[in-house]
Amino acid sequence: MKNLSNAPQIQVSELYSTWGKELHLNLIAGQKGCSKKITSHEILKPGNISIDSKTAKNGKVQILGRVELKHFHTMSAGEKREFTDSLLSDHIPCFILSKGLVAEAPLVKICQKTKTPLFSTGLFTGKLITNLESLLRKRLTPFTTAHGVLLDVYGVGVLILGESGIGKSESALDLINRGSKLISDDIVEIRKSTPSRLSGKGPERTMHLMEIRGVGIINIKDLFGNASVMDKREIDMVIELVQWNPDKEYDRLGLDVKTFPILNVDLPYLQIPVSPGRNTATIIEVAARNQSLKLSGIHSAEKFRARHSKLLLNKKNQ
Repeated sequence: MKNLSNAPQIQVSELYSTWGKELHLNLIAGQKGCSKKITSHEILKPGNISIDSKTAKNGKVQILGRVELKHFHTMSAGEKREFTDSLLSDHIPCFILSKGLVAEAPLVKICQKTKTPLFSTGLFTGKLITNLESLLRKRLTPFTTAHGVLLDVYGVGVLILGESGIGKSESALDLINRGSKLISDDIVEIRKSTPSRLSGKGPERTMHLMEIRGVGIINIKDLFGNASVMDKREIDMVIELVQWNPDKEYDRLGLDVKTFPILNVDLPYLQIPVSPGRNTATIIEVAARNQSLKLSGIHSAEKFRARHSKLLLNKKNQ
């Protein structure tokens, strides 16, 4: 699993160039500070609270409305110096004035001095915050990539991992032929959809494509139809294909609960040994069906253990 080395972030300049037109942004001051980093999709509107480094952690964009401007203009000279010092700490990447409000000279002067970008927009505060958070969330959500195949197998999102040449794509093709859906082959881009859920998709350039050794690149959508592919899917479990090792003891009952961590989310994990004569696709299919039963509260291995314990108890009492 390849994790990004740095937390997601974007420069203020990218915010302006990419979404400036959509958000109706006009750059008023602080042009030299557009390299400052935005590291959170959350938007801060401080209200009457003093605008300083304590209220502006994690690189959040700050929205200034009538309340904030009024508060700024009633600050004492000492409070304005403290405000200026807080901007120099780089906690605040930029300000956006909502509702077409006009920045007065003192605020413009401070933003110029501290190289803090100051924008204005005609959008109302509520719409501005909603639109901006939505745009930033897509870019700043924790992200990683995996070398594997992501499939929807009977309504279960299955991420198949394994060394190159182990047969991931071939097994996936067999599953697709039986009705499973391909999300991505080779590279899977994984993001958090909620704090405890992950979703995966493929890069645009390889969407709906698979590489099968001896055949080449094939288009699953063209070969099997629209129902054979999905653009993205939440991941419910991870299956790793490994070469069969006769000297290794593999789980035979399914009582050992193992997990695979991705982006601090622990996913149900199975390791399936691959050897000649084993139908890997069928085993993956059964594993997905079994996981679906577990999610609905039916655990076959636990039922077996309970039944076995009951038989032993009855035998002991006889």
